[in-house]
Amino acid sequence: METESSSGVPSSSSAKQAPSPAFLEDCLKLLRGESDSQRLAGLLLVTKVCNKDDHSGILRVYQAVGPQFLLRLLRTGLGKGGGGGGGEEEDGGRDVDAYLELSVTILAAFCRVPQIASSAQMLPFIPLLLQILSKGSASSIIEDCYEFLYLVANAQEDGIRGLYESGGIQLFASQMPSLPDGTNVVKYAMELVQLMISKLPAGEIYVQYPSELAMLVVEAARRFGLLHSDLKFKALHLLSVILSSQYSVPVREALRSMDSTVWSTNMRAGVVAILNSRVAPADKLQALFLSECAISIVGEEWLTGPVELQHIMDPIPASRCIQLVFETSRVEISVLLNDLAYLRDEASKSCASLSTETTASKCRNLGVMYSLIEAVIKLISKYGDDEESSDVDVTISDSILMKIISGLNETISVVLEYLQDAKEHGQNRGDDLLASVRIIGRYLAETPDACREKVKELLGFMLSVQGGDEVRPFYSTCFLLPMLCQITMRSDGCELFVSSGAFEAVIEYLRILISPGGGTAEDDGALFLACDTVLNFLLNGAQLRSDGVDASLFELLGALAGWAVKANDYGIIMMASSICAVILDSTSEEALLGCKDVSKDDVNQVSQLMRKSLVGYGKGLVGDGRKGEEVDLYEIVAAGYCRWGNRFPSIKGAIERET
Repeated sequence: METESSSGVPSSSSAKQAPSPAFLEDCLKLLRGESDSQRLAGLLLVTKVCNKDDHSGILRVYQAVGPQFLLRLLRTGLGKGGGGGGGEEEDGGRDVDAYLELSVTILAAFCRVPQIASSAQMLPFIPLLLQILSKGSASSIIEDCYEFLYLVANAQEDGIRGLYESGGIQLFASQMPSLPDGTNVVKYAMELVQLMISKLPAGEIYVQYPSELAMLVVEAARRFGLLHSDLKFKALHLLSVILSSQYSVPVREALRSMDSTVWSTNMRAGVVAILNSRVAPADKLQALFLSECAISIVGEEWLTGPVELQHIMDPIPASRCIQLVFETSRVEISVLLNDLAYLRDEASKSCASLSTETTASKCRNLGVMYSLIEAVIKLISKYGDDEESSDVDVTISDSILMKIISGLNETISVVLEYLQDAKEHGQNRGDDLLASVRIIGRYLAETPDACREKVKELLGFMLSVQGGDEVRPFYSTCFLLPMLCQITMRSDGCELFVSSGAFEAVIEYLRILISPGGGTAEDDGALFLACDTVLNFLLNGAQLRSDGVDASLFELLGALAGWAVKANDYGIIMMASSICAVILDSTSEEALLGCKDVSKDDVNQVSQLMRKSLVGYGKGLVGDGRKGEEVDLYEIVAAGYCRWGNRFPSIKGAIERET
């Protein structure tokens, strides 16, 4: 049992020969003695001869001395009294610091034996050792304290719980900045935090200690970015554990409220170092995950921030991070899609479910990779929009930009091939498929004519894709709306809109959003986009309206008018009115009432909506900030009313009564 001491307590840092049986028995007799003085003498003797690898001998020593004496010795070292040390007979001149160091060092040595570390008898020592650490004790025993805590927590879940309930999270968060990087103490501290988060109910920890966890993220990010030892990987793993939890939102919010300059720069440096090195694939995945976390907190501009690596003297281009993240993500996407396609194929052959832990893990990783690609798309889009602006900090050269755009085209083609394979196998359900539709939609929102033939071939299938928990397609339509809104501004796009089934999908999507309880404030943007898409089609694809199309539009009339007439937002009123006005252009009140899905109440709702939009505009309800868009919509409504007003006596009467 080797111990180390700097205060006169006997220690042995080199290998020792096994003690003779007779000598060991003499020591054990002292350890079993009636007085604490005898036990202390036996303990001091045995530390001189026990080898740290002799677990059976150490166990015999521990069983002889017993945990109660060790507890008294530790409490004496803490100045709490209660016996120990010099014994009941000799209290007066004991060296408290020496007893404290001896007790902590002996405890750490004992717990290197798994049987002792996993014993419930070690649990009472946890709060006492945390107290020692909180007092800023001598550095000579800090490592032993951390080692003891790690060994006990790693050996039993009760040890983890005891550590947490005794204030472990708060203590480590406050001490982490001052722990020396070149020692094992930081490793133990990181491992202990990781154990608590991994083994205890995560919701409890994140709710109670978001600020402390955010502080730990800041410190771990510093070491992740600046160090070039195995501590870099310890920090990487700790950051991944803290930020990967579904309960990590409070921590992210806490980080968002802090100055992100330092920690996000450190994290970027660490990510660049990992992705630019030959490391394990799992470590690269975690580095990509941290990139996604950083972007979710500080924005996609994080990808082009400054990179400072201490071991590299030459300046690193600000585009290095986005290049590494982008290229590594592309490789991972290709590998993951290939693996998932194989798993899908095998599952279909055996008629088995695809819902395995392996598949779920790959789907989660795919989601992270797609999120990173989406961030790159957003950033490139901003760069294109602001390229000529004088206040834009240009950090991406034209050559790098072209490489990224070329890579995006290649990756989108790979994703489309994956969807093609799923279509050929008759599979349209799965979070991986829905995520693939999302990234396609995000890319096509910026370049609606990209991969035109393949998109034309797959559009109907993409609109049919359902997430694992969806009862019908919904989000696939939402993800493709920006592209659909743009293509319906052209006649050929309107043809695809109808032939692919996108028209029916958007109408159904809109009906769901405007139904009672169907949409939330977060859906407002998508709702207006769906309305814009329908209006574009009505204005640019009139020649494509058939009986089937008109039936769906007439059915939408009542629901749309009933929803909009209750709104206080004049933008909603005008958007709905303009759609209704163009729909009514092709029919009459008599013909409309002859449709099975249209009632007199529906016509009354449309009448109220038209009255509210036309009369309300005349009363100046439109706001100054919206005049441009809403004046255009008003003109559509007014022009439509002039054409069909006489064919709809109910609507005409409602408007004339108001005026």
